[in-house]
Amino acid sequence: MKLHYKGKYSGDPDTLPTQVYREGSVKFKEPESSKQLGLIANGLAFALLIPLLIFYFWWGGFRAWSIPGMILSLLVLFPHEILHASCFREDVYLYTNWKQGMLFVIGPEAMTKGRFVFMSLLPNIVFGFLPFLAFVINPDLHVLGTLGVMSIPMGMGDYINVFNALTQMPRGSRTYLYKFNSYWFMPGEAGSSEGGETA
Repeated sequence: MKLHYKGKYSGDPDTLPTQVYREGSVKFKEPESSKQLGLIANGLAFALLIPLLIFYFWWGGFRAWSIPGMILSLLVLFPHEILHASCFREDVYLYTNWKQGMLFVIGPEAMTKGRFVFMSLLPNIVFGFLPFLAFVINPDLHVLGTLGVMSIPMGMGDYINVFNALTQMPRGSRTYLYKFNSYWFMPGEAGSSEGGETA
């Protein structure tokens, strides 16, 4: 894996590194643009944050909220993307777009469904679900609890990608990025190399 930092994403999908379109590929049913994805993901993330906060304060008490935990949840944004990038075998590119609340990596290689799902979930498990689980086991771990509560909703774009992969990709298929959208194909029908995308 070789990581390339590309800076601010312009919003133009033609500027993204992609594979050549494969004949016979099927486009994912997903938002057409980064702006649409950002709006949907942010709305769903806020909806998920509410019950997490209710549980957090019910389980740990109002004094359990941790300012260091909040700060830490922002500091792990880049490490979050690095964990995504670590799952790629070839070149991977890091972009930011703070106005749309986006920070994402993409790679033009093709991925199996299993590796794509693992790549999408890995940082959310490390920075979200594991710290939150530690807090559930021990409510005195306020920093980890706050980190988990803040980090889990931040992975909503990844959960959308996982949902799309699990519900749209047939067994044995591969996924790759073409411009902003993901496609799936059967290796024997549209090519055999392994791309993927995550937000």
